[in-house]
This record gives sequence, C-alpha cells and structure tokens, in this order.
Amino acid sequence: MLTRAIGRYVSWPVDRLAALLAPTGIPPNVITWCALVGNLWAGMLFAEGRFKAAGGMMVLAGLCDLLDGPVARRQNRVSLFGGFLDSILDRYADLILFLGLLVYYAQVNRFRYAVLAGAAMAGSVMVSYAKARAESLVPTSEIGFWERPERLVLMILGALTNRIDVALWLLAIGPNITVIHRILHTWKQTRNSAPQPVPMPVKSGGAPETREPPPLLTRSAGRGRI
Repeated sequence: MLTRAIGRYVSWPVDRLAALLAPTGIPPNVITWCALVGNLWAGMLFAEGRFKAAGGMMVLAGLCDLLDGPVARRQNRVSLFGGFLDSILDRYADLILFLGLLVYYAQVNRFRYAVLAGAAMAGSVMVSYAKARAESLVPTSEIGFWERPERLVLMILGALTNRIDVALWLLAIGPNITVIHRILHTWKQTRNSAPQPVPMPVKSGGAPETREPPPLLTRSAGRGRI
C-alpha cells in the first residue's frame, strides 16, 4: 500500500526534522493546527485557480501533518486527545481543499467539474467514516486502496502538473468504490452475528439484568452516530 511506502521513504528525514523541532518545545497540537492552516491556504489558492501554488502549499501542510506525531513522541506528549484532534482536523482539511476546487469550477461555469469536486469531497469523507464505523463492528477494515495519503499524493500531483481534472475523476470514483467495498466487507462479517444483550442497571442486592435489544436497535445499531 502507498501509505506504507510513503512511511518507509519519509520516516528518516521526518524523524531528523522532528529531532530538531522537539527541543524548541513547540506543542504537537500547534503543528497539527499549522497543517490545517496550510490546507486552508491551499484551498483558497484552488478557489483562485492557482493549482500549482496550491499543490506546493499542500506539500508544506502535509509535512506538518507528518511531523506532529514524531514531535509528540520525542517530547513525551502523546495523548488520546492529540490523535482525536489530528483526525478531526484532517477531515476539515479534506473538505476545505475540495471546497476550494468546487468554488473555482462554479466561478468559471464548469458544472461537470464542480460535480466531480463534490463527488470527490463526498468520497473523501465517507471512505474515512466507513472505516471508522466498520472498525467499531468488526476486528479490522483495512479494505481498499484509497487511504488519505494516497488521496493527497494524487491531488498534489494533479495540482503540480496542472492535471487536477484527471485527479478529480480518480478521486470521485476510487474512494467511493472503496466505500462500497467496505460496506460489503462489513456486511459479510456481521450478517451471522447475534445481537448483543443490552446491559441494565444493577439492582440493589442482585446481579445486573440484561435484555435483548428491541428490533429498532438490532436493525440500526451503529447508524447515524459516531
């Protein structure tokens, strides 16, 4: 998978850069926010049609995104909240980038590409959401090719080579296919699973009671909440 390949090639220089940054005491969450600011700037450049500049800004934002974890480990500041914040801001960054493209194509009356940008935006959000929800139901959902590093690399290449239209076609189709793949995988893993009893409060002097979930909970467990 490209995610692992990227990790192998950039791990050493990123670690060296983290070693330089860690002694400064810069909080890892500040680096995470810097990545969002960089992607916000890239989204604004996309909205102006300055694709190559946007691609360069995405590279800098991606570097910040790679650095926050190693810096946190070197400073012994690894936390559950840091991982949570990183995931949330990554989703906002994805939306901002595609929103910038959507604004640009709407301004120049390229309706088809505006729709493509919207489809790619939906795919980028749903592929991550489908993985998160599936992993709450089945042991693993490492299904499909279109993880976030793959999507960002393709978008950067499309922007730097001024072929963002080709990248949008791939990003509008590929991630949504991965979503369907993950839905089918989760369905196969859960179709023979028995519903789990719902624990009841413990009564004084007795053991906790359990009851079978009502039909509504059985059929819609895990939907609509994250």
